[in-house]
Amino acid sequence: MCFSATASFSAGTVLTVIAFASLKRTTKPKERFFALIPLLFALQQFAEGVLWIILPSSDYTQLEKICTGLFIIIAQIVWPIWVPLSIQKIENKKFSRQLLTFFTGLGFIISLCLAWCFINYEVKAEIDDYHISYHQIYPDIFKGYLGYLYVLVTIIPPFLSSFKRMWLLGLAILISYLVTKIFYANYLISVWCFFAAGISIIVYFVLSEIKDNVTRIYSEVIT
Repeated sequence: MCFSATASFSAGTVLTVIAFASLKRTTKPKERFFALIPLLFALQQFAEGVLWIILPSSDYTQLEKICTGLFIIIAQIVWPIWVPLSIQKIENKKFSRQLLTFFTGLGFIISLCLAWCFINYEVKAEIDDYHISYHQIYPDIFKGYLGYLYVLVTIIPPFLSSFKRMWLLGLAILISYLVTKIFYANYLISVWCFFAAGISIIVYFVLSEIKDNVTRIYSEVIT
């Protein structure tokens, strides 16, 4: 979250509830990866909630590093592979699944590169104009090319799915990215994650669509 500790903790709590509700909508183990997306966002919001409290003080350096690290690890290392992989696991159509497998592989490479950057370069969080800003001293090549590839592997996969509501998820993520890029470019990581966290409620409705399809097919078989 990008505005206050209260907002971050509130968002984290709501997202946790959505995550458990989404898990209850799953019909197969492979759907759990997708259902856990709101919970990962919840962890990010809780991490930022703690950062809001401790950043004004210099007495919690170690906790600050842990929370900053947790947020960045999920944002830059987990999401590039988790998004395409979780969608690929629930996809039924062969061609769409093949495309999603490609994006999963690309996401894995991006995650490895960003993990290398995270290990070798310092990441610092600070409160700036009612937002949390993350300063990363990464090489320019990683900021440029990897940044564009990151956007591709986190936005395009929903549009490759055969599930209609997944397209709604992709469209919402795309719009949120454009809004963040235009109006909050200096706080892109924090603000975009905030928007995406709210959007992740669509995960529940996608899983509901899948469950309804399974129920419909089962009913057609037995009648």
